[in-house]
Amino acid sequence: MQLELIVQDDSLEAPVTDNSRAIALTIARAVIGGVAGYILFTERGRELRRQFEPALDNFARELNSFRVTIEKAAGVATEGWKVLNEAMESGSQASRYPTLHQKSPF
Repeated sequence: MQLELIVQDDSLEAPVTDNSRAIALTIARAVIGGVAGYILFTERGRELRRQFEPALDNFARELNSFRVTIEKAAGVATEGWKVLNEAMESGSQASRYPTLHQKSPF
């Protein structure tokens, strides 16, 4: 039986420095700026933006409709909890304080 000793040399890995992060961030910002410039200042970019605006308006309307639906569902759930709590309270009060007279449904 042979045991192997594995030594990990941390100096072989290239550490990510703040400088390389700054370079990556600068490149990302340059790409975002290029896309923004294309969309805002070129004719094809304007056409693309004009096609995109109605889709964004529809999406905003759908989100608003969804929000209203969620608010209604929350209101129904709240009302359901109120009814349930009232029923539980009235049931527990009846068992705590029994009446002296039996009531018959007949």
